[in-house]
Amino acid sequence: MNTMIRPAVSLFVLLTVVTGVVYPLAVTGVAKAAFPHQAEGSLIVKQGKVIGSSLIGQNFIEPKYFWGRPSATGPMPYNASGSGGSNQGPLNPALVEAVKGRIDALKAADPGNALPVPIDLVSTSASGLDPHISIAAAQYQAARVARVRGLSNEAVHAAITRHSEGRLFGLLGEARVNVLELNLELDQTLAH
Repeated sequence: MNTMIRPAVSLFVLLTVVTGVVYPLAVTGVAKAAFPHQAEGSLIVKQGKVIGSSLIGQNFIEPKYFWGRPSATGPMPYNASGSGGSNQGPLNPALVEAVKGRIDALKAADPGNALPVPIDLVSTSASGLDPHISIAAAQYQAARVARVRGLSNEAVHAAITRHSEGRLFGLLGEARVNVLELNLELDQTLAH
């Protein structure tokens, strides 16, 4: 029996050290050397202060900002430690009411907007942390943001274009806009 236990325990300890210590350290070291910004969380730092990550959405609710995709995380929106969707199906009355409430909030912030409301402005994602919205969602909000900030529609649409990202490898996903980066530009370079 000892002849079987000793090699099993030795192999277990060796594999634990290799897969639990050596491999993670090696991958982290390579990531930090090859992609230092991404390995540190893609943090956005302004004036020496971390204000967010380009990978995690933030809760913008003022009309002068572009609003991101709603978050279903608790106890607060965009809570990375509570990542997850609402798990509500399309026939769930709570989901129907939540979507109606989000549509009402969008209409109240911009009553003259007759465009159809893009789905990503009223529905949460599986993670609840999306930092992006669709191009259509950004364009839907552009007139409101321009009006509230006293900017031309052209200036706001140009900012949307600067922060638009295409499909990954030209194939995967949809074109999108990073909400935090777009709002930061509006605050810093287009503010009046």
